[in-house]
Amino acid sequence: MKVSDILQKKGAVIFSVTGDTTVYDALKILGEKNIGALPVIEEGKLLGILSERDYARKIILKGKTSHDTPVNEIMTENPFTVEPDDKIEACMTLMSDKHIRHLPVIKDGTVLGMISIGDVVTAIIQSQKETIDHLQNYISQ
Repeated sequence: MKVSDILQKKGAVIFSVTGDTTVYDALKILGEKNIGALPVIEEGKLLGILSERDYARKIILKGKTSHDTPVNEIMTENPFTVEPDDKIEACMTLMSDKHIRHLPVIKDGTVLGMISIGDVVTAIIQSQKETIDHLQNYISQ
């Protein structure tokens, strides 16, 4: 399976913020959409990613307020990214090795979507189920 397979199942909707969005407004989007991270995009270019982890570590623990802090002060700059043709297993390795939960999907400098560790695990499980089904069918013939 490839990243493009996950994006196809998720759909084409991309929720994002700009660098000057307040952290509070970004958190509202995270909560309303039930997602854990948002790409930070300006003029079509990925500047960073804002995750719940960024909020917990860079707002709460540093005594800042989400109403007064822009996203660009706490976002993770230059995030790891993947491309649509990348294999799911490579994404799992990257996420595990770098201890990250979300990856923006980029093609030709354009953000096509985001995948999460949950998306990757679900895709791998589905792929393994299909392999098991094929093997069981082969054995029973």
